[in-house]
Amino acid sequence: MPELEAPRAAVAAPDLARATWSETDDPYALVASLIGQAGAVGVADQMWASFVLRLQDSLPGRTFRSASEITRELRMRKDPGELDALRAVSAAADRAYVRALDLEFAGRTEREVGADLAALLRAEGHDEVMFTIVAAGEDGASPHHHTGDRKIRPGETVVLDFGGTRAGYGSDITRTVHVGDHPSEEAVRVHDVVLRAQQAGYDAARSGASAQSVDAAARTLIADAGYGDLFIHRLGHGIGLDGHEHPYLVTGNDQPLEPGMAFSIEPGVYLPGRFGVRIEDVAIIGDDGRCEGLNRVDRALATVR
Repeated sequence: MPELEAPRAAVAAPDLARATWSETDDPYALVASLIGQAGAVGVADQMWASFVLRLQDSLPGRTFRSASEITRELRMRKDPGELDALRAVSAAADRAYVRALDLEFAGRTEREVGADLAALLRAEGHDEVMFTIVAAGEDGASPHHHTGDRKIRPGETVVLDFGGTRAGYGSDITRTVHVGDHPSEEAVRVHDVVLRAQQAGYDAARSGASAQSVDAAARTLIADAGYGDLFIHRLGHGIGLDGHEHPYLVTGNDQPLEPGMAFSIEPGVYLPGRFGVRIEDVAIIGDDGRCEGLNRVDRALATVR
């Protein structure tokens, strides 16, 4: 690490040996001198290509592989302390959502509401805010909408997807709200389908069940309701030190679920040009093999002003 980062690293990981370089040193040569002359070199999944290429130049002839081939197996299964950390950060996100229902939505921009959500996450104990998606009306039909300057109008459905970290572990929650007192019959119907699909995911998630079978349980319910083509993403992703990690609840993943695994359950229906509905909670497989939802806040279609 750079010398300037050494003090922080000493606090964060006091038991780990550290090697530092100054501004005029070659860090790639330093790494090459430390990792020995045999075996594959493991690199982080998100390491910048510019770093990997320089390391390859410094270690000619060596094989490079993703370190997550080892770490994913460790990180998929949380120990009791990690599960407690996930419970705490999820409870903090729940409290932020409850307070968000008192915010003013109509006439304000998505960005303004997103800033309020971020402030509420911090106020309720998050160390960092990682994302706040506020997607009103037709913007809600884009699952990863970029919160912008569009003004929210009365009568619109709004998808709120937000999360951050506390003590290193992440939260991730989505609720859908309606601006005004009387949501349309269609919005109520779609929300009910998504809510029942999420419950089907909860019911299917248990020790020994495959990740893809949980996805299938929720997806089948949405398809039977006539919205199958409008559920356009996997049912869920693992969560822990990263916001997205293994296991992924998706077709083709036959990974059996095990006690200690943590993941989101987040079905959605997205009507292009009109609106979207998504409901998301973080859940874990407990020691008894059953699924425990960590987000306990109401999942109903709430109304806001």
